[in-house]
Amino acid sequence: MLKSVLFLPQVHKYNHQHKIIDAMISIIFTSRYHDINNLGHALLHICLSAKNIVPLYRKKSIKMAKYINPYTDFGFKKLFGEEGNKALLVDFLNQLLPTHHQIKDLTFLNVEALPDSSEERKAFFDIHCTATNGERFIVEMQKAKVAFFKDRSLYYLTYPIREQAQRGDWNFQLSAIYFIAILDFYYDNSASAVFRRDITLKDQNNNTFYDKLQLTYLQMPAFDKQEHQLVTHFDKWAYFLKNLEKFDSIPQILNEPLFEQAFGVAEVANFTKQQREDYEKSRLSYIGLKEVTTTAKEEGFEQGIEQGKSEMVIEMEKEGFSFDQIAKIAKISVSKVQQIIEVYKTK
Repeated sequence: MLKSVLFLPQVHKYNHQHKIIDAMISIIFTSRYHDINNLGHALLHICLSAKNIVPLYRKKSIKMAKYINPYTDFGFKKLFGEEGNKALLVDFLNQLLPTHHQIKDLTFLNVEALPDSSEERKAFFDIHCTATNGERFIVEMQKAKVAFFKDRSLYYLTYPIREQAQRGDWNFQLSAIYFIAILDFYYDNSASAVFRRDITLKDQNNNTFYDKLQLTYLQMPAFDKQEHQLVTHFDKWAYFLKNLEKFDSIPQILNEPLFEQAFGVAEVANFTKQQREDYEKSRLSYIGLKEVTTTAKEEGFEQGIEQGKSEMVIEMEKEGFSFDQIAKIAKISVSKVQQIIEVYKTK
């Protein structure tokens, strides 16, 4: 049992450090993973129970919208991961699949993929399902950019491949496997990034080599169509997901039975008390994660500026500029110039 006590001071100025602490608390509070250690539980308990401590995560009690945020774990699985809403997932997937792989029904599978041995890493999927004809689907909602996301996508695909292996006399025939990633960020940081990218195995002549393995990435920030620009049914789905939390009512263009069902599922007023609490926790986790990402970008940018200034100071000193001249051009103090030069010369 952890006996140590941790105190957080009353917060008056809500700066970057407090945002990070805030986000850590909310993420610990709502973590989807199963390996939270005792320190995490102790930190959460202390922050929520101590009377002289401000629970920082409560500062995020932004007014809840009428409809859920589909980028949250709870919101995404509420829309697409429940048996009663299976028709929504089937319709959404069919917009992404080729005409010869359209599905009529599907079965949800375990979202935890177990490795072949205890030494291998487990995989956790947001949604894992199979169609009646055996086709497999992994659907991921990724809220923030992570390193090697493409590599992780391929790693995830190894599980539904291996699960199809049969004992005894097996001819290695596989059912089609689709990986769909809905991204709340640009994964390639390209100025020419496209909203939808479909990846299949092709040869050097751009001819399809194997059509039963496909990855689809939807970069939601790149979808910028307005209501009057929607043409296809898939456009409507993208517009729905991108703007759901902003809607106060059902837009005229989405006023059809399927989307009426989706809006009914997404309306917070229809939740039970427990569902509302679970969604609020998930929403706070999403907000905290976004603020950590934003803060990291801001601080990284600031660090880049400082690094650039240091390099400029060093180069100017090599060219014979005086400390006063360098300080004036770099807009820093003479003492800061001296400090940069001293650190450089001691390396």
